Amino acid sequence: MTVPIVAFFNNRSGVGQTSLVYHMAWMNADLGRTVVAVDLDPQANLTAAFLDEERIEALWRGGGDHGTIYDAMSALARGVRDLQTPVRETISTRLHLIASHLAVSGCEDELAREWPICLNGSARALRVTTAFWRCIQRVAEEVSADVALVDLGPELGAINRAALIASDYLVVPVAPDLFSFQGLRNLGPFLRVWRAEWADRVARNPEKKLTLPAGTMNPVGYVVLEPIIRLERPAGAVDRWMARIPSVYSEAVLGRPAVASHPEADPQCLGMVKRYGSLMPLSQAARKPVFHLGAGDGAVGAPDEAAGDTRRDFEALAHRIAAASWQRAE
Repeated sequence: MTVPIVAFFNNRSGVGQTSLVYHMAWMNADLGRTVVAVDLDPQANLTAAFLDEERIEALWRGGGDHGTIYDAMSALARGVRDLQTPVRETISTRLHLIASHLAVSGCEDELAREWPICLNGSARALRVTTAFWRCIQRVAEEVSADVALVDLGPELGAINRAALIASDYLVVPVAPDLFSFQGLRNLGPFLRVWRAEWADRVARNPEKKLTLPAGTMNPVGYVVLEPIIRLERPAGAVDRWMARIPSVYSEAVLGRPAVASHPEADPQCLGMVKRYGSLMPLSQAARKPVFHLGAGDGAVGAPDEAAGDTRRDFEALAHRIAAASWQRAE
């Protein structure tokens, strides 16, 4: 039995996606679910959120002992040996991390080369293309995970194609601005093409014992990241962009008209995440989610009260994402 995989992705950087995945991983663990957080972004931002620099350096200088996702799959990509199981980083009893490496970007060319070869019924090409999925499933099985949450970079290349075909569900972070909307418009057609192309490749699998991901990458909704209000960007303009989110998401990603004129009334909107002012820098410095911050971390007075409020917000969001994705399938 495979573990459900939920990817968080938009073809737009800077919308707070990594922070969202980080907090969703911690919140689900707090709610009693066993979670594997997976960093498939070559920039390794999620890895840096969980681990200090000393531990990251040790992983990156490990000499190929498959401590990161790159180490686990690079030997397979080079044809040296089979896929290795990544060494999981245990963050808490119910939270585990598959760390990334800047060298993951070097897998782009190999994954791009193997994609068309899959059409020839090449078992090796299929194994390389699904290496991310098999790494995630191995670690998830080790810890009896309930779900894997995946953070991706913003690119629409071979790495993210391999990551998305490994995913059962897709959550799209979006901000009310032109760049985020264009990211949605770019994303939709790629999802539809990749889903169809992967189904064609699965049908050509020459080894019936070789289990492959379904590649459904089902979009279950979007999360609105609160914008930073600047003097040159009046609140009225932000409101106008906000009102356009349902139509842009529905038309670009789902390929159908929107049913609501604002995220607050849109069933596709999973939630809205605030910036939380000074709490995020405190969270990053302490390597804790904002809802774990206390006086010892600098959350005193109003920040302390706000930290308590964030638990309610993130808990509601975690429940909605779970209900829209893997729990709906149970």
